[in-house]
Amino acid sequence: MPEAFTQRIIDAIKSVKPGEVASYGAIAAAAGNPRGARQVVRVLHAYSRKEGLPWHRIVGKGGRIALPRGGGFELQKALLEAEGIIVNEEGRIETAGTIAT
Repeated sequence: MPEAFTQRIIDAIKSVKPGEVASYGAIAAAAGNPRGARQVVRVLHAYSRKEGLPWHRIVGKGGRIALPRGGGFELQKALLEAEGIIVNEEGRIETAGTIAT
C-alpha cells in the first residue's frame, strides 16, 4: 500500500476527467503539497501502469507536454487529441478551460 501522500497523488490524478488536463503542480497541491511536482512525476513513473492512471492528462507548467519528442511526446499528444483536447505542434494545450494549474 502506498504511503499517504503517494495515495493522495494517485487519487488526484484519477480525478482528472477525460477532456481535461492538470499540471504536475496542480496535482501536488490537490494532494496537499504545492511544492511536490517532482513527487508527482515519481508517482506517475512508478504507479501509472499498476494503478491504471490517466498519465497523459498530466502536463507541465504552462500547459505543455513535458515529455520529449521520441520519448512519449507523440503518444501523449495523440491520446489528448483523441479526448478532444487541442494541442499545438509545440505541445501546448490550446483548448480553453481544460487546464488546472
